[in-house]
Amino acid sequence: MSTFAKRERLLLADLLETAGPEAPTLCEGWVTRDLAAHVVVRERRPDAAGGALLKQLAPRLERVTAEFAAKPYEELIQLIRTGPPRFSPFQLKQVDEAANTVEFYVHTEDVRRAQPDWAPRELDPVFQDALWSRLERTARLLGRGVPTGLVLRRPDGQTAVAHRGTPVVTVTGEPSELLMFGFGRQNAAKVAVDGDEAAIATLHDSKQLGI
Repeated sequence: MSTFAKRERLLLADLLETAGPEAPTLCEGWVTRDLAAHVVVRERRPDAAGGALLKQLAPRLERVTAEFAAKPYEELIQLIRTGPPRFSPFQLKQVDEAANTVEFYVHTEDVRRAQPDWAPRELDPVFQDALWSRLERTARLLGRGVPTGLVLRRPDGQTAVAHRGTPVVTVTGEPSELLMFGFGRQNAAKVAVDGDEAAIATLHDSKQLGI
């Protein structure tokens, strides 16, 4: 049975292929080639991927990513489609779902929403619930550095506290849109933002959202 992570993986690969290697993305400074290289390195080069979290490894991550970005674009797309190496922990369904569902969803939207004529996807309720479950678990990590209190709220009233503090800004939207907001794509997220005007402006301009 197909999983959410596998579905988003294939959709991302198709979008990257269709867009070509030089299309814009929502990732600042990255075109589609850079995004594709990032996805491949994350799955296939754990010795370098840690640079996303550890400053000591950041130069290695940049070097290895540049090496992959220099490969033929079609090769990168195929590596994304076929997935991680045989003995990678990402081969385990549970690990793949936990680590890649949100990763691939957000990067798929990074490609889609960088286009001027993009429109929101129709996502089924089961997938929205799965995204909300992951958002609940990571909300405080995503919002740990923001300068205001931050509450994420679904239209049905369920909430997740991303950062405690005052004044409080409440962001309301579907889980898929809250994830985009929480991962620093504020300008591309279809959400309603309520709270003190100055706090909203500060949060909107913040570079601290995300991992």
